[in-house]
Amino acid sequence: MKAEIRSAVAFLGRFLTTSGFCPPELATFTKTMEKLLTEHYKHHWFPEQPHKGSGYRCIRINRKQPDPLVCRAACCVGLGPDSLLRLLPSELTLWVDPFEVSYRIGEDGSVCEIYQNQGLSRPPGVVQYTPSGVADFVTSPESSKDKVLAVKKERCGEKCSLFGNSLAVKS
Repeated sequence: MKAEIRSAVAFLGRFLTTSGFCPPELATFTKTMEKLLTEHYKHHWFPEQPHKGSGYRCIRINRKQPDPLVCRAACCVGLGPDSLLRLLPSELTLWVDPFEVSYRIGEDGSVCEIYQNQGLSRPPGVVQYTPSGVADFVTSPESSKDKVLAVKKERCGEKCSLFGNSLAVKS
């Protein structure tokens, strides 16, 4: 969970960095945001079912209102909601899931990945994504009903990498 949260917070921090935030303010925002997300996700993190609780872990910013957790972290550096909205994209959705963090800018934008755990630590039955974006169908051997998990997610590849690979967090 820590790597995913660090990746998401670094992504948000890049927007503030480009707007002239000084390093101490950015460090305070980052530390606060990491603590808030860790506490918020504590009972909603399911590595055995990564997409369970995804809506709860979604960070959403639209033209009218930034995410309440982002607002709380911004308040710690003296930044109000209106100022925060001017620094972030007008439509931003950030999904923080076990093994993966992805985002979409705009309602019709492509979903782009900023973090993926490539390790072998995934529990049995967790869907693995192919580079083309087509989900593999994986049957969990532990499932008494032998359920088949299928998750489809649009992928956009390198063409959509907003800030390059500098945000990648190695686990």
